[in-house]
Amino acid sequence: MSGTGGDVAVLGAGMHPWGKWGRGFVEYGRAAALAALADAGLEWTDVGSVVGADTVRSGYPGYVAGATFARALGWQGARVTSVYAACASGAQAIGTARAQILAGLADVVLVVGADAAPKGFFAPAGGERPDDPDWLRFRILGATNPAYFALYARRRMALYGDTGEDFALVKVKNAAAGVLNPNARYRKAVTAEEVAASAVVADPLRLLDICATSDGGAALVLSSMDFARARGVTDPVRIRAVSTVTPTYPRTVLDLPDIATDSTVGAGAGGGAGDGGGSFRASIARAAYEEAGLGPRDLSLAEVYDLSTALELEWYEDIGLCGEGEGAKLVREGATALGGRVPVNPSGGLAAFGEAVPAQAIAQVCELTWQLRGTAGARQVPGARAGITANQGLFGHGSAVVAVR
Repeated sequence: MSGTGGDVAVLGAGMHPWGKWGRGFVEYGRAAALAALADAGLEWTDVGSVVGADTVRSGYPGYVAGATFARALGWQGARVTSVYAACASGAQAIGTARAQILAGLADVVLVVGADAAPKGFFAPAGGERPDDPDWLRFRILGATNPAYFALYARRRMALYGDTGEDFALVKVKNAAAGVLNPNARYRKAVTAEEVAASAVVADPLRLLDICATSDGGAALVLSSMDFARARGVTDPVRIRAVSTVTPTYPRTVLDLPDIATDSTVGAGAGGGAGDGGGSFRASIARAAYEEAGLGPRDLSLAEVYDLSTALELEWYEDIGLCGEGEGAKLVREGATALGGRVPVNPSGGLAAFGEAVPAQAIAQVCELTWQLRGTAGARQVPGARAGITANQGLFGHGSAVVAVR
């Protein structure tokens, strides 16, 4: 599907500010949902379906987030879906909502994600689980998230000559944008010298190179184009593509916690090895571009999952803003800063927000919505007409969303 046949309207976007608030995820999600409904000018009773992005850190209510949020808003009979895909959960929820709308199952769908994150880095659930790659990477490799972020950073340094100073420029850029975002957790400018002076967490990455864990929530109200027009909304922000592709074989660069890869050979008729061209992350964006009928040159901005400063540079290449190994050149030139050729993470990104895992991919689309509406205030990208989000979850979960106006 390409062009406008798969468009759905974004009628509302809402967030609960990121931080460490010490309350439950339901409170954050409910606040974000009410903000999105108010933004859309709709009542909760107008919603025909709720899709919740799950959090696995909040017990059973977190595993059935769609129903949890519907209950918090007041049972009114809407159909409900709960989705988990690690860091890509929010985009999977958006994809599910869009599919329901295009299938005619609902005119209005509320998408909600929220989390109350632990202090420090994310760890696996307790217990002995030798068949769980996430558990194994901690038990066998000692590979906390910052440890494998650092491995990617070292790889860039070895292959492309990237430096710690290049990585620091990403933090400086994103912190400057975060200062302008009232929903961001960290609203303070940072210098490259401050990044260099922060503690080493996993060489070569320092404390200010790595995103925090945060509490927060985000929500979207999506509708069919017919419903939007009937409400007098003639030129809404439109979601044109949602990519949730999986990797192909062979995977020459592995993503932890996957510490092995499987071939499609023997998987049935037509099962064969893929061509191995490009990275998994690049394939995520490529599928979104193909579905949307546009490409990197059409972008006004992008929101990417900057788990570390070095990883943001990889996303520049993966979403096609530059060639392989050229990401550092873009950030040095200021091309991805506010006022640059294609601002990346004008929201401030994870550098300014931290991770509230189920909410983050939804928050990225909230930012695209505000930018494409021209209502992003001091961080507004002038004349924004098209944007892409990109993010990656564990176990082959990738996501990219293209929005246009």
